[in-house]
Amino acid sequence: MASKILVIGATGRMGKHVVQSSVKAGHTTFVLVRRSTLESDPAKANLVDSFKNLGVTILHGDLYDHESLVKSIEQVDVVISTVGRMQLTDQLNIIAAIKKVDNIKRFFPSEFGMDVDKVNAVEPAMSMVVEKIQIRRAIEAEGIPYTYIACNCTNGSFLHNLIQLEPAGLTAPPRDKINILGEGHVTAVFNDEVDIGTYTIKAVDDPRTLNKILYIKPPGNTFSFNELGAMWEKLIGKTLEKIYIPEEQILTDIETYPVPTNIFLAINHSMFVRGVQNNYVIHPSFGVEASELYPEVKHTTVEEYLRRFI
Repeated sequence: MASKILVIGATGRMGKHVVQSSVKAGHTTFVLVRRSTLESDPAKANLVDSFKNLGVTILHGDLYDHESLVKSIEQVDVVISTVGRMQLTDQLNIIAAIKKVDNIKRFFPSEFGMDVDKVNAVEPAMSMVVEKIQIRRAIEAEGIPYTYIACNCTNGSFLHNLIQLEPAGLTAPPRDKINILGEGHVTAVFNDEVDIGTYTIKAVDDPRTLNKILYIKPPGNTFSFNELGAMWEKLIGKTLEKIYIPEEQILTDIETYPVPTNIFLAINHSMFVRGVQNNYVIHPSFGVEASELYPEVKHTTVEEYLRRFI
């Protein structure tokens, strides 16, 4: 029997893909939306209209309105939060509402990044990591059934411009030169947002993912900076100038760059210098890997994604 799923943060970068995957999988799907958002943001209002056309039920409420949260959560079995980084600790309000209702069989907090319990990052990235850890511990302390999604790098945030912070606003991989963090040998994992949404919904009713971390590390999607550069060069038939940025310079830049660039750089430092995404083994006691659980999902490979920019 399909679950009834509530998505909080549905109009964000990741949320829309979760909503679409939920509908596609046949779940009765709800989204919680602030009326003020619909009135002030035409793009998000249009997105919500597209949800309606898919058959999604729109609930009007607010993350900061306990009663509206409770009324919304009372209607579902599963809650998936995809709120942005500025609202991470506000998920304590969702936890309180779930505890009040006491009918939720699974909560997916807003993670959709690295396994925060294994991240070693410098500030200002570490503060965001700590906030996600705080939410994990609060969920566990309340005894709420959970699944944490560790999808590592989302293509739309990292791969679309080959992890280049400069020039600002770059929306495609560069065709002249590329900045490479460190020596370029450390690997990271890249996943398309559509696939992340698919795997997340697959996990909703799967007992194998209950109270576990779902790692999304499919074959063909783990690459070093050097390997990414070489692949892009092959695809465009051109050799790029490569500028290697030593760790000392990266740490200096993190201290001097403005927000949010310094946050992204600190995250990139943790991934491509410290190697926090691939320096551990997934043990069945705490985690499972998505492509092993769901081999029927045809995921987007890094090469397939980069070909979109040729």
